[in-house]
Amino acid sequence: MPHRLRVSRSTEGLEASADGAVTSVGVFDGVHLGHQSILEANVARAGALGAEPTVVTFAEHPKAVLLGRAPRTLTTLEHKLALLWRAGIRHVVVLTFDEALRNTTAEAFSERILERGLSTRAFVLGFDSKFGKDRAGGPESLKARGHDVEIAPKVMVGQRAVSSTVIRESVELGDLEGASRMLGRPVTIYGEVVPGEALGRRLGFPTANLDLLHELRPPEGVYACRAHVVPPPSEGGAPDPRERVGSFDAVANIGRRPTVATEGAGPLVEVHLLDFEGDLYGQRIELEFAERLRPEVKFGSLDELQSAIANDVERARAVLAAR
Repeated sequence: MPHRLRVSRSTEGLEASADGAVTSVGVFDGVHLGHQSILEANVARAGALGAEPTVVTFAEHPKAVLLGRAPRTLTTLEHKLALLWRAGIRHVVVLTFDEALRNTTAEAFSERILERGLSTRAFVLGFDSKFGKDRAGGPESLKARGHDVEIAPKVMVGQRAVSSTVIRESVELGDLEGASRMLGRPVTIYGEVVPGEALGRRLGFPTANLDLLHELRPPEGVYACRAHVVPPPSEGGAPDPRERVGSFDAVANIGRRPTVATEGAGPLVEVHLLDFEGDLYGQRIELEFAERLRPEVKFGSLDELQSAIANDVERARAVLAAR
């Protein structure tokens, strides 16, 4: 069985690996190409040293405290943990970014968490990595403390530096291709399957309703997708080493269901898995977007809606078969 991911949610009693750690620090929202270059170097360095590849990250985006508001994230913590695990990271320390952490000096952060807490033997950091009060910590401060520090270079796609901010803008605008180039993989959303109104089942197209928590989604519309069914994480939030237990072609609707919704209803994410039968409640679905099929439309009757969904299914099959 593949290695499990260790997830530490407190710095009190932090258990360092007996072999020490190679450590990277950052938000890692989206785990995009820039992040992947850091993680790849981390795993390689850890392998060379016989150490544990480790990431220190945050439960919520630090901007919630720094600016009083946070962006809708590309990846919730649960999704991010799964992506870090796939990248080869074996220990993630999840910090709560509160006023106490905000006012922790770079020296105290380095000594208490990175050195004493994790027994870090080497660091791999992004070129713009900063930590500690007033962002005073970073590669240079760690080098000054005598540490082995590797700095991953800036990653460019076209004429733009890869960043979570640029990817968020692309997703919000529906530029899935542009976002995918910077992510290094298709745009995905990740959510828990929760009970809905079972309207899709009555129409002959049962849907899984996804709770995305605070994860960013593409614009409203109907999409051809691949749906990867993922079991709930184990205690502590670590992904199950089995992880994906099934993958299916799918049609997803993101929107307010104008044909049947009550006025003022919020947007929903509903996914119809093709050629699937079974109970998905409580499972997670990682939804991989292939192509937008059409905008959301208000139909004159349920019969018209049913016919449109049947057409969406056939178009999705053709799109996904071509890929």
